[in-house]
Amino acid sequence: MKERIFTGAATALVTPMNEDMSVNYEALKALVNSQIENKIDALVICGTTGEKSTLRYDEHIKVIETAVKAADGRVPIIAGTGSNDTVYSVELCDDAVSVGADALLMVTPYYNKTSQVGLITHYNYIADRVSKPIILYNVPSRTGVAMKPETYFELSKHEKIVAVKEANGDLSSVAETKYLCGDNLDIYSGNDDQTVPIMSLGGIGVISVLSNICPYEMHKMCADYLSGNIKDAMDYQIKSTGLVKALFSDVNPIPVKEAMNIMGLNAGPCRLPLVPMSSSARDNLIAKLKELGLV
Repeated sequence: MKERIFTGAATALVTPMNEDMSVNYEALKALVNSQIENKIDALVICGTTGEKSTLRYDEHIKVIETAVKAADGRVPIIAGTGSNDTVYSVELCDDAVSVGADALLMVTPYYNKTSQVGLITHYNYIADRVSKPIILYNVPSRTGVAMKPETYFELSKHEKIVAVKEANGDLSSVAETKYLCGDNLDIYSGNDDQTVPIMSLGGIGVISVLSNICPYEMHKMCADYLSGNIKDAMDYQIKSTGLVKALFSDVNPIPVKEAMNIMGLNAGPCRLPLVPMSSSARDNLIAKLKELGLV
């Protein structure tokens, strides 16, 4: 069996900002501690939700380092190090590992894109050159590239490629991936609204946006399902549907940062080009937070 990075719920953590759009490192430390105190199983730093695409290189590495030091070995820290430049991605991986990252989350190449053969070549090139395990990240709505189950099968042969964050929304594809790869590739849901369905197909957890505001609940939902308490897991999946929909009513992480600010969690603004959500969408978000007793 390959190294397993985590089982359960990992938060795709926001990167808190000050009002001048600089990174709020003190708020980041507080968020990491709060997440761990609320039983989260792992943290993803500098992913999509962490606004990786607008962090400078030095900020990117400092955010990872700050989270590693705040976590102090209590949960795995997974660093977002994917790029559409293969060689650059290796450099980013090396620097993330040098400041203590436990694993690497690597989105598919975007904008320039590539073929399935290109994906295999890209990821194997990186995996041959890094010392930590890799989680593939498939999010075609963002990247314009969709990884196929057959591609996962080829990549799962590499000892460093251990898991996938699957956000393609296609449960049939998830089933085929599990069929082809078996226990050689762990599957995490990349969509909060599909956590239980993906676990029912052999997934072992979720990399979650919702857990920025509900870390304990997402940890418990995964733990319930994986321990056989399927009804309670299913009940929370359904109960959280309205809030999850509100959290994706605008471009992520706009709504989740707004929710955190409403709840007093000091996430701050998003960097441009992301702008605040509309007043009607914000009102709906507040209503959904109230439904779950979060405000």
